[in-house]
Amino acid sequence: MSKDTFYVTTPIYYPNDKLHIGHTYTTTAADTIARFKELQGYEVKFLTGSDEHGQKIERAASEAGVSPKQYVDRIVDSFKELWDLLEADYDVFLRTTSAKHQQVVQHIFKKVYEQGDIYKDKYEGWYCTPCESFWLERHLEKGKCPDCQRETEWVEEESYFFKMSKYEEQLLEHIENNPEFIQPETRKKEMINFIKDGLEDLCVSRTTFDWGIPVPIDEEHVIYVWFDALSNYVTGAGYLSDEEEFNKFWPADVHIVGKDILRFHTIIWPIILMAAGLELPERVFGHGFLTVEGGKMSKSKGNVVDPVKLVEDFGVDAVRYYLMREVAFGTDGSYSTEAFIKRLNADLANDLGNLLNRTVAMVDQYFEGVVPELGPTTDYDEDLKATAQKELQAMEANMAELQFSRALENLWTFIRRTNKYIDETTPWVLAKEEDKKAELGTVLYNLLEALRIIAIALKPFLPVAPQKIWTQLGIESSIEEQSWEDALQWGLLTAGIEIQSGEPLFPRVDIEEYFANQVESEAAEEEDSEVETVEQDLISFGDFQELDLRVAEIVEAEEIAGSDKLLKLQVSLGEEQRQVVAGISNYYQPDELLGKQVLMVTNLEPAEIFGVESRGMILAASNDDEELVLTTIDREIETGSKVT
Repeated sequence: MSKDTFYVTTPIYYPNDKLHIGHTYTTTAADTIARFKELQGYEVKFLTGSDEHGQKIERAASEAGVSPKQYVDRIVDSFKELWDLLEADYDVFLRTTSAKHQQVVQHIFKKVYEQGDIYKDKYEGWYCTPCESFWLERHLEKGKCPDCQRETEWVEEESYFFKMSKYEEQLLEHIENNPEFIQPETRKKEMINFIKDGLEDLCVSRTTFDWGIPVPIDEEHVIYVWFDALSNYVTGAGYLSDEEEFNKFWPADVHIVGKDILRFHTIIWPIILMAAGLELPERVFGHGFLTVEGGKMSKSKGNVVDPVKLVEDFGVDAVRYYLMREVAFGTDGSYSTEAFIKRLNADLANDLGNLLNRTVAMVDQYFEGVVPELGPTTDYDEDLKATAQKELQAMEANMAELQFSRALENLWTFIRRTNKYIDETTPWVLAKEEDKKAELGTVLYNLLEALRIIAIALKPFLPVAPQKIWTQLGIESSIEEQSWEDALQWGLLTAGIEIQSGEPLFPRVDIEEYFANQVESEAAEEEDSEVETVEQDLISFGDFQELDLRVAEIVEAEEIAGSDKLLKLQVSLGEEQRQVVAGISNYYQPDELLGKQVLMVTNLEPAEIFGVESRGMILAASNDDEELVLTTIDREIETGSKVT
């Protein structure tokens, strides 16, 4: 494999529902390293896709009254729309239903079968349909799947089996001889122990459903998930379809996967490749989970964070920056919207945005918008240049290790140093003295040059802001023509060009106002939904019964620190007390709420608003004059009474 190519992959995602921010995390990481390698001058191939076969899809399609292909087509379209929204610049979107992939899977299966590594037998054991995994009794946790904690079912059927156990020692030797193969290091020992515990031969065909690729030597069977899904990485590289392309890019430089599927990618997949006579990937990196209240995100827990809404609310750059900056890649991290906004305000709006705004404003004021000549230098100037060199070299090293958060911290160390440089050199003071004009020119040139370097270094992470910075700097050449080497060199900015002031890169977000608007928006959406339902499709009595409306008494009310719109309420529902956040402090003082009986929706999913848990919604009425009145009752009734 040529040293000037780089092949990175995400998992191919399962099209049984919309993707959430956890999937976005994986794809953003792969896209970021692909962009960085392109910046370094590599020829890059970036693969993502969809794993479209299996019993779970067949069942879901049947329930929806459509064919499996129709079912997955709709969801796969939503995948592509999300990646377009995130500006993930993939080269290959691999669908396992493609004819090219079917040819590869059947070829590998037949080759491994003909050399005696696949045989027919009867499978008896526990099976988890959601995970599409077979489990031995000793691996179950209280009878449930150890991965998803769902119930398993006993399965008995004729199947083909792959001789995994034959390759145990060969795989252990490969891991020992290639210390970078499994990353992060903390997960390697777990994989080694799993192998040493003894590998069972792997079931690789099924007969109880037919939504899959037929086994080439027995069409009563379909090829089960592992030979099908995992082989996508060689299909996408050109295996059997483009020998030159395949030889150029395979083996993959890195498979980026979630830690929950690391075992499949570091045990099953390399053994399939060994049996097929193909090289193993250079590295498999299993990143941690983004968790929210309630643990790992899942639809069943109701704690899924929608990346589409985040992009709509905050922009693609802010979402990508948060994902790559907030958590060390490889470890678990906790998502909260409050932390998201704080990171946006502190890093993007304050550190970066203000640096650009201040610099451009001073060049406009002191040099009529023209980049000044570089004059005499001071120790401050030399230290700024040294910091740029040091931090960008560290950034490059961290990117090689997929440590995105550390790489961004390197860049932000330089950004903060540049802001400090302004305070040290006090250009507003220099501007008052005519004999300091040349020194002032040096300061402003260095600030603009720092921004030139920052814009290039940001390209792998932020798809929008770097070009905006470039435009304001007034540089005629396209930022797309810039390389990593251009970022490592100081002094490439041409004096005499005209800058172009523009809008702030990242306007600050008022946390309090944002959460208050969310409360009002959710209430408005609920109201609009009810109005629309009445006008267009009348709801049934059963639909109404889905709402659990009760009489609640407010027993405590207090302001939320830092907010002038939100109140934290403790409400009694009779035998139960709840905490609710309400955006009503502009209309009610805490004291006047005590003892009020109000109507409350009690079966809403819990939400965190301004860092405070809210379990329910107090109902209120409002008019066009923006007045708001709580809904109360006309005579006292027992707290907790159901509204019918």
